[in-house]
Amino acid sequence: MYQVTVTDQDNYCFKVKSKDYAFDVDMRGQKGISPPDTLLASLGTCLGVYIRKYFEGAKIPVPGFEVIVSADFSEEKPACFRSVDVSVDLKGAKLDQRRIDAMLSFIKNCPVHNTLKQNPKIDITIK
Repeated sequence: MYQVTVTDQDNYCFKVKSKDYAFDVDMRGQKGISPPDTLLASLGTCLGVYIRKYFEGAKIPVPGFEVIVSADFSEEKPACFRSVDVSVDLKGAKLDQRRIDAMLSFIKNCPVHNTLKQNPKIDITIK
């Protein structure tokens, strides 16, 4: 099971703890990453894991790649990302179209991508 604990640190700052690791989230972006950026980072890093898995499984040297994830909040309510753009820069690695198509198909199986596509049910309880 995956679980994180988010603890209020005052002034829109939060400490996020996952297993034995912690990091700061700051809605104002002064002391840590913002919550929307955290969501985009989660998608980008998950895709990055799957890109690495693809290269290793295909026995192709893994290039120093970069995943750029961007989105804007919609102007209509409720505030949310209506679309997310992902760009993968393989830093000059040469793949033919067959390999690009296969990699794209493979990386779309990352769990974060699948979760966002499925519009998951979210239950919130107050104690």
